[in-house]
Amino acid sequence: MALSSVTPILRLFDEAITRQFYVDFLGFKIDWEHRFADNAPLYMQVSRDDCVLHLSGHFGDCCPGGAIRVAIGDVDAYQQELIARQYKHAHPGVGEVPWGGREMSIHDPAHNRLTFYNRMLEAAS
Repeated sequence: MALSSVTPILRLFDEAITRQFYVDFLGFKIDWEHRFADNAPLYMQVSRDDCVLHLSGHFGDCCPGGAIRVAIGDVDAYQQELIARQYKHAHPGVGEVPWGGREMSIHDPAHNRLTFYNRMLEAAS
Protein backbone atom coordinates (compact mmCIF):
# COMPACT_ATOMS: atom_id res chain seq x y z
CA MET A 1 0.00 0.00 0.00
CA ALA A 2 1.41 3.39 -1.00
CA LEU A 3 0.36 6.81 0.19
CA SER A 4 -0.30 9.51 -2.37
CA SER A 5 -0.20 13.30 -2.37
CA VAL A 6 -1.88 15.42 0.30
CA THR A 7 -4.21 18.34 -0.45
CA PRO A 8 -4.28 20.77 2.46
CA ILE A 9 -7.46 22.71 3.22
CA LEU A 10 -6.88 26.30 4.34
CA ARG A 11 -9.49 28.64 5.77
CA LEU A 12 -10.58 31.73 3.88
CA PHE A 13 -12.65 34.68 5.07
CA ASP A 14 -12.67 37.43 2.44
CA GLU A 15 -13.08 35.91 -1.02
CA ALA A 16 -11.80 38.90 -3.01
CA ILE A 17 -8.68 39.37 -0.89
CA THR A 18 -8.03 35.60 -0.92
CA ARG A 19 -8.21 35.54 -4.74
CA GLN A 20 -5.90 38.54 -4.93
CA PHE A 21 -3.39 36.84 -2.64
CA TYR A 22 -3.35 33.38 -4.21
CA VAL A 23 -3.91 34.28 -7.87
CA ASP A 24 -2.52 37.78 -8.39
CA PHE A 25 0.33 37.56 -5.87
CA LEU A 26 1.39 33.92 -5.52
CA GLY A 27 0.60 33.04 -9.16
CA PHE A 28 -1.83 30.18 -8.53
CA LYS A 29 -4.79 29.56 -10.84
CA ILE A 30 -8.33 28.76 -9.80
CA ASP A 31 -9.17 25.22 -10.92
CA TRP A 32 -12.77 25.17 -9.71
CA GLU A 33 -15.18 26.72 -7.21
CA HIS A 34 -18.19 25.27 -5.40
CA ARG A 35 -21.08 26.60 -3.32
CA PHE A 36 -24.07 24.60 -2.06
CA ALA A 37 -26.27 27.66 -2.67
CA ASP A 38 -25.86 31.27 -3.82
CA ASN A 39 -25.44 32.50 -0.24
CA ALA A 40 -23.29 29.56 0.91
CA PRO A 41 -19.58 29.80 1.68
CA LEU A 42 -17.06 29.28 -1.10
CA TYR A 43 -14.96 26.14 -1.42
CA MET A 44 -12.34 26.23 -4.17
CA GLN A 45 -9.22 24.61 -5.50
CA VAL A 46 -6.17 26.58 -6.57
CA SER A 47 -2.98 25.21 -8.05
CA ARG A 48 0.41 26.14 -9.35
CA ASP A 49 2.47 23.44 -11.00
CA ASP A 50 2.15 20.34 -8.74
CA CYS A 51 1.01 22.32 -5.68
CA VAL A 52 -2.75 21.95 -5.10
CA LEU A 53 -4.59 23.71 -2.26
CA HIS A 54 -8.21 23.77 -1.20
CA LEU A 55 -9.52 27.02 0.29
CA SER A 56 -12.71 26.93 2.33
CA GLY A 57 -15.08 29.47 3.79
CA HIS A 58 -16.93 26.74 5.74
CA PHE A 59 -16.59 26.94 9.54
CA GLY A 60 -16.09 23.22 10.09
CA ASP A 61 -13.49 22.46 7.42
CA CYS A 62 -10.42 23.90 9.10
CA CYS A 63 -9.15 26.55 11.48
CA PRO A 64 -7.51 29.82 10.44
CA GLY A 65 -3.85 30.06 11.23
CA GLY A 66 -2.79 26.71 9.80
CA ALA A 67 0.67 26.08 8.38
CA ILE A 68 1.90 24.18 5.34
CA ARG A 69 5.31 23.62 3.74
CA VAL A 70 5.71 23.67 -0.03
CA ALA A 71 8.82 22.34 -1.76
CA ILE A 72 9.99 24.55 -4.63
CA GLY A 73 12.91 24.33 -7.06
CA ASP A 74 14.36 27.79 -6.33
CA VAL A 75 12.94 29.72 -3.40
CA ASP A 76 15.11 32.78 -4.17
CA ALA A 77 13.78 33.04 -7.74
CA TYR A 78 10.20 32.71 -6.47
CA GLN A 79 10.84 35.45 -3.90
CA GLN A 80 12.08 37.77 -6.66
CA GLU A 81 8.97 36.97 -8.73
CA LEU A 82 6.75 37.88 -5.77
CA ILE A 83 8.65 41.08 -4.95
CA ALA A 84 8.28 42.19 -8.59
CA ARG A 85 4.49 41.98 -8.25
CA GLN A 86 4.60 44.75 -5.61
CA TYR A 87 1.80 43.26 -3.50
CA LYS A 88 1.05 45.84 -0.84
CA HIS A 89 0.29 43.35 1.94
CA ALA A 90 3.47 41.24 1.85
CA HIS A 91 7.15 41.65 1.10
CA PRO A 92 8.50 38.15 1.76
CA GLY A 93 12.11 37.51 2.60
CA VAL A 94 14.20 34.39 2.22
CA GLY A 95 16.49 33.26 4.99
CA GLU A 96 18.78 30.51 6.11
CA VAL A 97 17.25 28.13 8.63
CA PRO A 98 19.16 26.34 11.43
CA TRP A 99 18.30 22.89 10.04
CA GLY A 100 19.88 23.80 6.69
CA GLY A 101 18.66 25.41 3.51
CA ARG A 102 16.68 28.49 2.67
CA GLU A 103 13.02 29.20 3.30
CA MET A 104 10.43 31.91 2.74
CA SER A 105 7.29 32.16 4.88
CA ILE A 106 4.22 34.20 3.97
CA HIS A 107 0.92 34.56 5.81
CA ASP A 108 -2.26 34.57 3.75
CA PRO A 109 -5.27 36.80 4.55
CA ALA A 110 -6.65 34.18 7.02
CA HIS A 111 -3.26 34.05 8.76
CA ASN A 112 -2.34 30.63 7.37
CA ARG A 113 1.44 30.33 7.04
CA LEU A 114 2.85 29.05 3.75
CA THR A 115 6.54 28.18 3.93
CA PHE A 116 8.31 27.64 0.64
CA TYR A 117 11.63 25.77 0.81
CA ASN A 118 14.18 24.52 -1.68
CA ARG A 119 13.16 21.11 -3.04
CA MET A 120 16.75 19.86 -3.19
CA LEU A 121 16.88 19.76 0.62
CA GLU A 122 13.98 17.32 0.60
CA ALA A 123 15.97 14.87 -1.54
CA ALA A 124 19.04 15.14 0.71
CA SER A 125 17.13 14.01 3.82
